[in-house]
Amino acid sequence: MKIVEKFFTAQAKAKGGRDGHVTSNNNVLDIDLSTPKEMGGPGKSGATNPEQLFAAGYAACFEGALGVAARQASVKLEGVTVEAFIGFGKAEDGGYGISADLHVNIPGLEQSQAEQLVEAAHGICPYSRATKGNIEVNLNTTTNAA
Repeated sequence: MKIVEKFFTAQAKAKGGRDGHVTSNNNVLDIDLSTPKEMGGPGKSGATNPEQLFAAGYAACFEGALGVAARQASVKLEGVTVEAFIGFGKAEDGGYGISADLHVNIPGLEQSQAEQLVEAAHGICPYSRATKGNIEVNLNTTTNAA
Protein backbone atom coordinates (compact mmCIF):
# COMPACT_ATOMS: atom_id res chain seq x y z
CA MET A 1 0.00 0.00 0.00
CA LYS A 2 1.41 3.37 -0.99
CA ILE A 3 0.20 6.67 0.47
CA VAL A 4 -0.80 8.99 -2.38
CA GLU A 5 -1.61 12.05 -0.24
CA LYS A 6 -0.02 12.44 3.19
CA PHE A 7 -2.05 14.53 5.65
CA PHE A 8 0.17 14.30 8.71
CA THR A 9 3.49 12.87 9.86
CA ALA A 10 4.05 11.95 13.50
CA GLN A 11 7.58 12.22 14.76
CA ALA A 12 9.21 10.68 17.82
CA LYS A 13 12.82 10.09 18.77
CA ALA A 14 14.07 7.19 20.87
CA LYS A 15 17.42 7.10 22.61
CA GLY A 16 18.64 4.14 24.62
CA GLY A 17 16.33 1.49 23.14
CA ARG A 18 13.90 -0.39 25.38
CA ASP A 19 15.48 1.09 28.53
CA GLY A 20 15.88 4.59 27.18
CA HIS A 21 13.72 7.62 26.57
CA VAL A 22 11.22 8.73 23.92
CA THR A 23 10.20 12.25 22.95
CA SER A 24 7.84 13.56 20.31
CA ASN A 25 8.74 16.58 18.22
CA ASN A 26 6.06 18.64 20.02
CA ASN A 27 7.33 17.42 23.44
CA VAL A 28 3.91 16.09 24.47
CA LEU A 29 5.49 12.64 24.71
CA ASP A 30 8.54 12.84 26.94
CA ILE A 31 8.73 9.48 28.66
CA ASP A 32 11.11 6.92 30.01
CA LEU A 33 11.09 3.38 28.66
CA SER A 34 11.80 0.24 30.63
CA THR A 35 11.80 -3.38 29.53
CA PRO A 36 9.14 -5.27 31.55
CA LYS A 37 10.36 -7.73 34.17
CA GLU A 38 8.54 -10.49 32.24
CA MET A 39 10.96 -9.83 29.38
CA GLY A 40 14.04 -9.86 31.60
CA GLY A 41 14.22 -6.11 32.15
CA PRO A 42 14.11 -3.89 35.22
CA GLY A 43 10.42 -2.97 34.81
CA LYS A 44 11.01 0.49 36.25
CA SER A 45 8.01 2.15 37.87
CA GLY A 46 6.69 5.17 35.97
CA ALA A 47 8.13 4.00 32.64
CA THR A 48 6.37 2.52 29.62
CA ASN A 49 7.44 0.25 26.78
CA PRO A 50 6.98 0.08 23.00
CA GLU A 51 4.15 -2.46 23.29
CA GLN A 52 2.12 -0.18 25.57
CA LEU A 53 2.65 2.71 23.18
CA PHE A 54 1.53 0.53 20.26
CA ALA A 55 -1.50 -0.66 22.25
CA ALA A 56 -2.52 2.94 22.99
CA GLY A 57 -2.19 3.98 19.35
CA TYR A 58 -4.00 0.92 18.00
CA ALA A 59 -6.89 1.24 20.48
CA ALA A 60 -7.41 4.94 19.73
CA CYS A 61 -7.11 4.49 15.97
CA PHE A 62 -9.48 1.51 15.97
CA GLU A 63 -12.13 3.44 17.91
CA GLY A 64 -11.85 6.24 15.35
CA ALA A 65 -12.32 3.73 12.53
CA LEU A 66 -15.31 2.29 14.37
CA GLY A 67 -16.86 5.76 14.36
CA VAL A 68 -16.37 5.96 10.59
CA ALA A 69 -17.95 2.51 10.12
CA ALA A 70 -20.89 3.50 12.32
CA ARG A 71 -21.49 6.73 10.37
CA GLN A 72 -21.38 4.80 7.10
CA ALA A 73 -23.99 2.40 8.51
CA SER A 74 -26.07 5.26 10.00
CA VAL A 75 -25.61 3.86 13.51
CA LYS A 76 -25.19 6.07 16.57
CA LEU A 77 -22.61 4.87 19.08
CA GLU A 78 -22.30 5.80 22.74
CA GLY A 79 -20.01 4.57 25.47
CA VAL A 80 -17.71 2.60 23.17
CA THR A 81 -14.41 1.32 24.55
CA VAL A 82 -11.53 -0.34 22.74
CA GLU A 83 -8.85 -2.09 24.74
CA ALA A 84 -5.77 -3.37 22.93
CA PHE A 85 -3.60 -6.15 24.30
CA ILE A 86 -0.25 -6.35 22.51
CA GLY A 87 1.61 -9.57 23.16
CA PHE A 88 5.35 -9.98 22.72
CA GLY A 89 7.04 -13.31 22.33
CA LYS A 90 8.95 -15.81 20.27
CA ALA A 91 7.78 -16.16 16.67
CA GLU A 92 7.52 -19.35 14.62
CA ASP A 93 10.71 -18.48 12.74
CA GLY A 94 12.73 -18.26 15.97
CA GLY A 95 12.78 -14.45 16.09
CA TYR A 96 10.49 -12.22 18.10
CA GLY A 97 7.07 -10.91 17.21
CA ILE A 98 3.93 -9.28 18.50
CA SER A 99 0.24 -10.14 18.47
CA ALA A 100 -2.81 -7.98 19.01
CA ASP A 101 -6.09 -8.73 20.73
CA LEU A 102 -8.68 -5.98 20.48
CA HIS A 103 -11.55 -6.02 22.94
CA VAL A 104 -14.28 -3.76 21.60
CA ASN A 105 -17.34 -3.00 23.70
CA ILE A 106 -20.30 -1.34 21.96
CA PRO A 107 -23.16 -0.92 24.44
CA GLY A 108 -26.71 -0.73 23.16
CA LEU A 109 -26.34 -2.76 19.96
CA GLU A 110 -27.31 -6.29 19.07
CA GLN A 111 -24.27 -8.59 19.09
CA SER A 112 -24.42 -9.32 15.36
CA GLN A 113 -24.64 -5.62 14.46
CA ALA A 114 -21.73 -4.81 16.78
CA GLU A 115 -19.62 -7.58 15.20
CA GLN A 116 -20.41 -6.26 11.70
CA LEU A 117 -19.27 -2.77 12.71
CA VAL A 118 -16.08 -4.12 14.28
CA GLU A 119 -15.27 -6.08 11.10
CA ALA A 120 -15.93 -2.95 9.02
CA ALA A 121 -13.67 -0.90 11.32
CA HIS A 122 -10.96 -3.56 10.99
CA GLY A 123 -11.01 -2.93 7.23
CA ILE A 124 -10.83 0.86 7.72
CA CYS A 125 -8.32 1.26 10.58
CA PRO A 126 -4.81 2.14 9.33
CA TYR A 127 -3.25 0.07 12.14
CA SER A 128 -5.33 -2.96 11.13
CA ARG A 129 -4.42 -2.44 7.51
CA ALA A 130 -0.72 -2.12 8.38
CA THR A 131 -0.71 -5.30 10.45
CA LYS A 132 -2.86 -7.39 8.07
CA GLY A 133 -0.99 -10.54 7.16
CA ASN A 134 1.95 -9.51 9.36
CA ILE A 135 0.79 -10.29 12.89
CA GLU A 136 -2.04 -12.22 14.49
CA VAL A 137 -4.95 -9.87 15.29
CA ASN A 138 -7.93 -11.20 17.23
CA LEU A 139 -11.17 -9.24 17.58
CA ASN A 140 -13.41 -9.67 20.61
CA THR A 141 -16.74 -7.84 20.46
CA THR A 142 -19.13 -7.31 23.37
CA THR A 143 -22.25 -5.21 23.89
CA ASN A 144 -22.18 -4.79 27.67
CA ALA A 145 -23.68 -1.68 29.22
CA ALA A 146 -21.01 0.67 30.51
